Amino acid sequence: MFLGFDTSNYTTSVAFFDGKEIFQKKKLLEVKAGERGLRQSDAVFQHTVNLPVLMKMLTEELDFKSIRSVGVSTRPRNIDGSYMPCFLVGESNAVCVSSVNTVPLYKTSHQVGHILAALYSIDRLDLIKKPFIAFHVSGGTTEALLVTPDDEEIIKAELIAESTDLKAGQAVDRAGVMMGLKFPCGAELDKMAQNSSKEFKIKPSMNVLNCSLSGVENKAKKMFENNESNNDIAKFVVSYISEALSEMLERIMKKFGEMPVVFAGGVSSNSIIKEKIGKKYNAYFAKPEYSCDNAAGIAIYAYLKSL
Repeated sequence: MFLGFDTSNYTTSVAFFDGKEIFQKKKLLEVKAGERGLRQSDAVFQHTVNLPVLMKMLTEELDFKSIRSVGVSTRPRNIDGSYMPCFLVGESNAVCVSSVNTVPLYKTSHQVGHILAALYSIDRLDLIKKPFIAFHVSGGTTEALLVTPDDEEIIKAELIAESTDLKAGQAVDRAGVMMGLKFPCGAELDKMAQNSSKEFKIKPSMNVLNCSLSGVENKAKKMFENNESNNDIAKFVVSYISEALSEMLERIMKKFGEMPVVFAGGVSSNSIIKEKIGKKYNAYFAKPEYSCDNAAGIAIYAYLKSL
């Protein structure tokens, strides 16, 4: 068994990987109604409370003594200066488990975990041996990455394009909270958007390979103030994000050439985004349970490092 910890700003998650199947327990962090996120101190506290409960649930189902290595996400991205205090909770627990069981501990980033979880969910872990494009689209990240094999880190994710201001998940959550939805708002906003028949002509704001999403929030506010349908507002938000991601990908393909494309992160599970981009580019999308924050990819990282 290979154990993974992930304590992001959204979810407490712990997972076992036996080389074929993932066994996972996770809990969304609680956000007060009307608020659009958590302070790091609040996230750290909730992770500290959640992790022992999740570990107990997981170890009641599996043999804890069979752990061969432990993986943990210790930072958002594998770059200098990437840091968030919430990841310290997972790291401290991972160090304890590794020490008590005298097994190796492997540290990586939250982003690498997302990518590996996506590859696992589409049964394409073989892609770690070749270059591909990964989109990480979530609450705090809207990035396109050139992913290449790496002896030390398993995969190296190089940033090649991003949203220069508002991130896709922020646009979704801000619009959702404005309409009275509970944070995080992605799943509910997706349902609302599907109930709209309105079509929008959208020309995303681009700067070479990068996109800008700040206009999404401004337009959604105006629609809300004009008493337009909440379903139409939801449809506009996800349609704009979809068009922006599609334009980013088209420009990336022209510059870097065609190669496999994988979408990870919670926002990429949106049905409108998957339908538009999946059909146009034959892109892979992680299954919903592996799109949102999870420790599955971290457990897989521990497995791959142990080979």
